Amino acid sequence: MKKTYVLKIVAAVATLFALTGCGTYTVSKDVSSEGKAGEVIFPTLDSIVMKEGTFPNRANLRSIGSGMTKDQLYDLLGRPHFREAFHAHEWDYLFNFRQPDGSVVRCQYKVLFDKDYLGQSFFWSPASCVDQLIMEKPAVATATPAKEPTIRRINLDADALFAFDKYNRGDILPGGREKVDALARQLTSKVLLIQVVGHTDRLGSEIYNAILSQHRAETIRSILIEDGVSADIISAIGLGEARPVKECSDSLARPELIRCLQPNRRVEVVVSAVE
Repeated sequence: MKKTYVLKIVAAVATLFALTGCGTYTVSKDVSSEGKAGEVIFPTLDSIVMKEGTFPNRANLRSIGSGMTKDQLYDLLGRPHFREAFHAHEWDYLFNFRQPDGSVVRCQYKVLFDKDYLGQSFFWSPASCVDQLIMEKPAVATATPAKEPTIRRINLDADALFAFDKYNRGDILPGGREKVDALARQLTSKVLLIQVVGHTDRLGSEIYNAILSQHRAETIRSILIEDGVSADIISAIGLGEARPVKECSDSLARPELIRCLQPNRRVEVVVSAVE
């Protein structure tokens, strides 16, 4: 009887490890202690535990940013959908997004954690799935207002905010902080939702640009909050090079190409408000 009981415990533990994987499970290559990968790889769907994925809350996804703990991400997204343990440095999800025509778009989502298990890098496959988080239509946070909310888009020149290829607060140029402070003063109590969207040019890898644009958007978000904008209504998202507003020929010399692509390096602030 005792031997049978021990065997059952061993079998249960083996099953647990089969479902969760080891603590450092990862499919991406060269994941650093800062939560960045030399090569981002998404797991195949035949290894998924939650076969059909989930229909996530878009507002929850918009609120995700660098530095979030695993408990915070678990609260927003639920447990990872693949064989990844709580102490893994990589979590993967399969999300479904219902479209206006009734169809469903399926997307894989990845979170990479640093050595302290804080989420630092976030990726979509296909990359176009990030469009599911863009706030295109007016959204009402509470009760329906007397007037229909409108969407206003404010473009900030990223090169006027940050030193080239930088994103930290310390990289903000002398006039950059003043621009953000001035914007904060324009955001009145009539504002319902704000989405800060970072964009880059096409120079550099797609993954690098996605991370750069996300970090820049988060930096601007943090400053707006510091200036008095409610954290509850403002989110940040990085679209990388996905939405250029200007195309330039590769035949240009690199300095000229950088100058030509400058309009694509921008931070867009999308405001839903009652005018």
